[in-house]
Amino acid sequence: MNSSTLHQHIIKLTIPFGFVAALFLFQISDVTAQDDTLQLSLPEAISISLENNYQIRISKEQLKIAQNNNTPGAAGRYPSFNFSAVQNNNFNNSESMTNPDERSKLYTNILSPAITANWTIFDGFRVNITKKNLEALEEFSEGNAALVVENTIQSIILGYYNVLLQNEKLQVLDEIKTLSRDRYWYVQTKKQFGSASTFDALQANDAYLSDSVNYLQQELNLQNATLLLKLLMALDEQTSYVLTDEFTVEISDYQIDTLKNRMLGNNKLLMNQYINQQLLENSTALAKSELYPGLYVGAGGDYANSRLKYTGEPANNKYSFGYYMNFTLSFNIYNGGATKRAIQNAFINEDIGLITISELTKTLTNQLFTQYDLYQIRKRLLVVAEASQESTGLNLQISEEKFKSGAINSFNFRDIQLRYINSSIRRLEAIFDLIDTETELLRLTGGIVSQ
Repeated sequence: MNSSTLHQHIIKLTIPFGFVAALFLFQISDVTAQDDTLQLSLPEAISISLENNYQIRISKEQLKIAQNNNTPGAAGRYPSFNFSAVQNNNFNNSESMTNPDERSKLYTNILSPAITANWTIFDGFRVNITKKNLEALEEFSEGNAALVVENTIQSIILGYYNVLLQNEKLQVLDEIKTLSRDRYWYVQTKKQFGSASTFDALQANDAYLSDSVNYLQQELNLQNATLLLKLLMALDEQTSYVLTDEFTVEISDYQIDTLKNRMLGNNKLLMNQYINQQLLENSTALAKSELYPGLYVGAGGDYANSRLKYTGEPANNKYSFGYYMNFTLSFNIYNGGATKRAIQNAFINEDIGLITISELTKTLTNQLFTQYDLYQIRKRLLVVAEASQESTGLNLQISEEKFKSGAINSFNFRDIQLRYINSSIRRLEAIFDLIDTETELLRLTGGIVSQ
């Protein structure tokens, strides 16, 4: 059908038919210039996210704080030195001691610099325990940063494949929309020659309108998925990119025992709980340190320079210098049982920590088995979905010829179209679901970063 014939048909159509044709003409004439876009593979998307993602950047800064705190000085191993300087200035106007009729004016200036040092020689091994605590806190911060990285990578993988999924759905709907458009033209042509009724034309029009709406809605879904991926990578909203990876999945044959061993040895959440247990043990050791005496030393030196001057007399300058070193031994004999209670509570917290580890291990194991079973089911669902999509695709090709030959009516043809749409969407979602489950298995077993 040439362009002039098409315009003649459009003029003769009713308003709904004219709207559909105009919509098609708008679509085929809407050609936009493509700017230079970023070619983005999944590893590149992960790399960009690890560099730009806001939560990862925050976790890195928090790790720096833990690293800064993990020093012997912060644990109290070194002495502290302090310097001070005081200057006092005073003026005194009083009656003269020798002549009551006169008043004496006395100017006093005193400068007193001093330096002091304090050092804990022994306090029940508190310094060593505190240093171990700071090391554990740094390791805990590293574990938290690793958790953020794992969660971000998982989000990037799913976000990346979600964009591919939405794009694949868009292509399916575009294919169906094209078929509906061709069917619409075909029925309209038949109607012009009297071999199709207005009812058939209305059915074709409704199908084309419905498929056009679905296509536009899917364009919005694709746009939202693209914006979400940009947010995860902390890219500007105006940045354009093209995903280069294919929307496929490799089926793996995992063994549950192997996965469980990996989880017990590599799961970041479980590793962090072990570090937390170490912190609880350190808290118990700190509570026990109160049972030991403390030995402290304090040393310092001071210097004083004073200047006294009466009005009309020469100034009198004096100075003094001294130093000292003092030792303090302290031992708590009784404090109402506070130390004993603190130790008992620390042991109870250790027991709670062990219970928490057991609970977390059980929970993670249950999640692992659940995801493993889900992965096995989704592998089979993908096989079924692929077979269904292949069957409905072949049926759609055959039914198109039958529809044109009049062997089937428009209702049957539309029903076959909908079956093809549903089977194609199910196949795409089955691929994404399998990727989702495999990604979760990798995260649970601590292998998502290495992968």
